[in-house]
Amino acid sequence: MTDLLQGKTILIAGAAGLLGSQLVKDCLWQGASVIAADLDIERIQQRLVSLGINANEYPSLELTTLDITNESDVKKFFANIKALDGAANTTYPRNRTYGAHFFEVSQASFNENLSLHLGSSFLFMQQCAAYFKERQSPFSLVNISSIYGVIAPKFDVYNDTSMSMPVEYAAIKSALIHLTKYSVAYVKNSKFRVNCVSPGGIFDHQPEAFLASYKDNTHGEGMLSVDKVTGSIIFLLSDQSQHVTGQNIVVDDGFSV
Repeated sequence: MTDLLQGKTILIAGAAGLLGSQLVKDCLWQGASVIAADLDIERIQQRLVSLGINANEYPSLELTTLDITNESDVKKFFANIKALDGAANTTYPRNRTYGAHFFEVSQASFNENLSLHLGSSFLFMQQCAAYFKERQSPFSLVNISSIYGVIAPKFDVYNDTSMSMPVEYAAIKSALIHLTKYSVAYVKNSKFRVNCVSPGGIFDHQPEAFLASYKDNTHGEGMLSVDKVTGSIIFLLSDQSQHVTGQNIVVDDGFSV
């Protein structure tokens, strides 16, 4: 165990997800007390068990429910937290028709997905800022954007698969980078930091044709294992990055170069 986050309490929203659960594990490893939040505590537990983490054996780990798309739920959540040094928003809310190909996306579905994902990200940033404004103790927030918030999609990597690059995803992730800059420019206090991490593709058993094509566009690694993304998030949560704010760190093995 190392101690980059020793003495800090970190909130991880989306803790039942692929990235969120790995981040919970790695923050614990770095000495943090972790509040792991998602819609379903049982799902968080199951995901953590798959990573070798039994929540009952970690007194520094608290599991809780949070619906990041619900304004009253988020406001109540922050009102009841006594001490918090930072947060990472790894949530990925979306509707049932998310991921359709460009010409098959209805305006209503597009708008709903922007509301769910970008809207909830705005709400989370806003409430982190309000929490800081009330307490005036150092706070670091990390948002998760994407390489496709930085560059246009490389659609050829999806050839010979049923996959596509959702237009909603590109719109949301690019806007998230700017919202990150907006929030710190508005608060304008060096104790309140907000940054983004933009991962390349994260391995999650995608089709072989896609994995091979994607790898050809990197410098050799291809899709990243999720643990290769969390280090940059932990850096931004730690005091090692205390003067880094409003920035976007791309972790993609050269895919966007």
